[in-house]
Amino acid sequence: MTSVRIAASILSADFARLGKEIEAIEKAGADFIHVDVMDGHFVPNITIGPVVVRAIRPHAKKPLDVHLMIAPVDPFIQAFCEAGADGISVHPEAGPHVHRTLQYIRDCGRRPGIVLNPGTPIDFIDNVLDLVDLVLIMTVNPGFGGQEFIASQLRKIEAAAERIARSGRKIDLEVDGGITPETARRAVDAGANILVAGTSVFKGGAANYAANIARLRG
Repeated sequence: MTSVRIAASILSADFARLGKEIEAIEKAGADFIHVDVMDGHFVPNITIGPVVVRAIRPHAKKPLDVHLMIAPVDPFIQAFCEAGADGISVHPEAGPHVHRTLQYIRDCGRRPGIVLNPGTPIDFIDNVLDLVDLVLIMTVNPGFGGQEFIASQLRKIEAAAERIARSGRKIDLEVDGGITPETARRAVDAGANILVAGTSVFKGGAANYAANIARLRG
C-alpha cells in the first residue's frame, strides 16, 4: 500500500482554526486536501461554499480536491474554479447533462471527476471516462462523516478499476467513506489509489496526524 495517496477530508477538521489544520495535515503527509461541499438538498447536511474554499487556498500547498454534493451543480462550477479548486468532482444525478458538466470543469482548467454513490450503477462512468481524471466511489451514502464502510461497494471499486485499465487513460480511482486502516487495505486491494479520510486522519489532534496517515497507507 506504499503508493496510496491520502486525501484528508477537512469535514473532520477543527473549523475554528481551519487554515492551521490544513497546514498541519500537509506537514503530516497528506497528499490532497479534500473539500466536501454539501447543500442540504442533494445531501442531508450543509457545509461550506466558495468563500471558504477561497479563504483556505493560501494555506494549502497540496491540491484542493473539491467534491460537490450540490444540485443543481452547474451554476456553481465557475465559482469554485475561481475560488481555487484544483479538481472538482460531481455526481451524475446533480444535473441534467453530466457530460456537459465535466466538459465545463475541463474548460475551466480543472481536473474533472465523476462520483458514484452506493446506489449509482457503475455503468454511469462508461460514456464519460474520456472526460475525467478521477473516478470517486462512495463507500457510504454522502452527507455525514464517521459512517461505516459499505463492503458491497468493493465490487464497484474493482469494476471501476477494470474500466479504467481498459480505457488506457491515466485516471485516479478514489474511495471515500468509512476509511480506516482495515478498510483502506481492502479498498486499495480492489484497485483504489487515493483514499479520502476524515475521522481517521484528524482524530487525536495534530500530534497524531502523521501516525494516523501512516496507518492508512499500511
